[in-house]
Amino acid sequence: MITASAILSGVLIGAVLGFVGTGGAILSVPILMYIFSFSAPAATTASLAIVISAAISGLIPKIKSKDVLIREALIISAIGLITNVGFSLVAHTFKESTIKTGFSVVLIIAGSSMLMKPIQGNEKRVPLVALILISLVIGTITGLCGIGGGFLAIPILVLFFKNSPIKAAGTSLLIIILNSLVAFIAHYSSWQNVDWNIPITMAISAVLTARLASLKVQSVNPQLLRKLFAVLLYCISLFTLFQTWIIS
Repeated sequence: MITASAILSGVLIGAVLGFVGTGGAILSVPILMYIFSFSAPAATTASLAIVISAAISGLIPKIKSKDVLIREALIISAIGLITNVGFSLVAHTFKESTIKTGFSVVLIIAGSSMLMKPIQGNEKRVPLVALILISLVIGTITGLCGIGGGFLAIPILVLFFKNSPIKAAGTSLLIIILNSLVAFIAHYSSWQNVDWNIPITMAISAVLTARLASLKVQSVNPQLLRKLFAVLLYCISLFTLFQTWIIS
């Protein structure tokens, strides 16, 4: 049952990454905590490994179709490097309730970003200061919560760099990989506390699914997917807050 649950969890994570271009860690963290009873620090560390694997798989067809902007991805990841590394190194010192509460807030923000109307090409560009601040925020949530920050990167790519949603989604996968890889290395103090059998099974399943979903993304309704994903994020956020502050 544990293996089957890990495989199904990986399918869900890979499908979200492949179709939406973000959200893999947002799902993997609560799955690891509430289905497989991982602690918050262990879940954030393991989720980084899962999402790196799945995002790489989803990124390959995007690169072939030239829907990945390497320069923009490097800029956003580089700006957020300070907060990413900083919070990754001290994440294990935070209380579980603090990490879970912060994670819930991130879920609400992510869900809301999924419901935003597509930004048209004539929108005003985001100021450089805003780009720097949001990149630092992406680094913070990656280091502390084990989330790649793609849900913030996509609107930045559209607003500041004037990219299409398809290219923004592809580029966000590269940002997720870069941010998650840095955070995973910086989470080295938590590696020994993770039971890697479950994350590895989830990663293999997520990799295969993300690749298939990325190839089929043109045949699905992206707006419907984003709305359904937003509802799911709101539900997970409410459950996490309830479990953290009411049941506990």
